[in-house]
Amino acid sequence: MNTLTRWDPAKELADMQSRLSSLFSLPVLRRGDTTKEDLTVADWTPLVDIIEDDKEYLIKAELPEVKKEDVKVTVERGVLNITGERFSEKEDKDHRYHRLERSYGTFLRSFTLPEDADDTKVNAEFKDGLLKVHLAKHAKALPKSIEVKVA
Repeated sequence: MNTLTRWDPAKELADMQSRLSSLFSLPVLRRGDTTKEDLTVADWTPLVDIIEDDKEYLIKAELPEVKKEDVKVTVERGVLNITGERFSEKEDKDHRYHRLERSYGTFLRSFTLPEDADDTKVNAEFKDGLLKVHLAKHAKALPKSIEVKVA
């Protein structure tokens, strides 16, 4: 006897994504299918915002539960690097863990500096899990007004 199988295009797309992810060594994302939960935690990469005004560039990086000592900001050959590590919590024998989804480990974010950035004037501050990197701009030459004398 033949059985009839219902075609689910969303499941087909999720299966294709899973196969492509494994082919390119990418993390598998969460499926909408509630009968089976697939979740692979990706390598952790902190989220950043980059803001510009007339005087500087400001990079804000979210680094929750990262200590200041575990973060390093460097500038080399026109590239700003933010590196660090977020350590996992130590297992406690008095607690049972039902789910651990947050990622831990080392991270690296690299940003190519714009031409008007002054890589000698970089200042970083870290407070409450937020890293702020201030990158000054080169002082622009002010336009000169030259008076033309008519004889």
